[in-house]
Amino acid sequence: MNDLVRYSWLDKLVHRVAFAAPVLQIALSDVEDGLFRQKTGAVPDTPPVFVTSLPRAGTTALLKFLAHLPGFATHTYRDMPFVMAPLLWDRLSGAFRKRSELAERAHGDGIQVGFDSPEGFEEVIWHAYWPGHYEPAGIQLWTVNDADPDAVGFFWRHFRKVVALRGTAGGAPGRYLSKNNANMGRIDLLQKIFPGATVIVPVRHPLSQAASLLRQHRNFTELHRHNPFVRCYMSDIGHFEFGALHRPLLFPGFRDMSFGLSPDALDYWLAYWIAAFEHVLKRRDAVSLVRFESFVSGDPATILCLCELVETDPSHAARLTKDLRPAPPVSPEALAHRGPLRDRAEALYRELFEGST
Repeated sequence: MNDLVRYSWLDKLVHRVAFAAPVLQIALSDVEDGLFRQKTGAVPDTPPVFVTSLPRAGTTALLKFLAHLPGFATHTYRDMPFVMAPLLWDRLSGAFRKRSELAERAHGDGIQVGFDSPEGFEEVIWHAYWPGHYEPAGIQLWTVNDADPDAVGFFWRHFRKVVALRGTAGGAPGRYLSKNNANMGRIDLLQKIFPGATVIVPVRHPLSQAASLLRQHRNFTELHRHNPFVRCYMSDIGHFEFGALHRPLLFPGFRDMSFGLSPDALDYWLAYWIAAFEHVLKRRDAVSLVRFESFVSGDPATILCLCELVETDPSHAARLTKDLRPAPPVSPEALAHRGPLRDRAEALYRELFEGST
């Protein structure tokens, strides 16, 4: 079973209405601005925290971990489908709100989610304001020249709404927390339009991650073939990572490196990993890297560094590490894979962490 199976025909109808056209959600957000001006006006513009990486690097686990620390507010599944008007939708949906029951998400990876689980949905905003970046062959990266004053204003208002809606534990000042894999292609722009923002990039060993990416691509290829609503849902929220919807972020060098390779090949995903993290390496001073394997195993030094990074008392983190699960072993088939792309990826992995603890 997965989380999307629970959608009734009415849920699907409301979803399709919500995503019929971006202008609808933007218009509702404008209405929301007026209705909740006093509530959002009391929320300060605090620099957000962005969690981003290629998929299968523990971004969901890191989001859940940070979201339960004092002072953070993030999207949850309750914000669907009107994610651009969270306060208004919260008020309208209150009368028929369902109890949150956990079920395995569509990835089939053992992660349980419910209506109150943290999730990243802001890609809907990026898609609404920059539709031209989403080309059939892939997604063009953002540069500092892509800054759009209207979009930036919308984002800041949206962050305040999420903080106002969720509140924060212990009365700590609210800080918007984001998880968005596509932000790997926006690091330069994020630093420009959100001064002081913290960008955290979990990094998984390339062979392990490439094998997991390939497995999920095959999983979603089957899901998209047999369940049209899963395909519709993923497309609407801007998740183009896998399956029939797969559109890679067009990192420099990726097209040449992946020429002749199919997404059904491990080398394709190794090439994607290399292109993505060569891009990150050039921006090493703008991001904070976290070893995936150390984080999901609850390594105390890694947890302490994370808490210091987001300026949170580490005593709050101890109770959360029990929910972390160590990374599964790499399959024998993947371990046996040899070639220049694996060698290049592993050399880059070592370079990313040179001089770090």
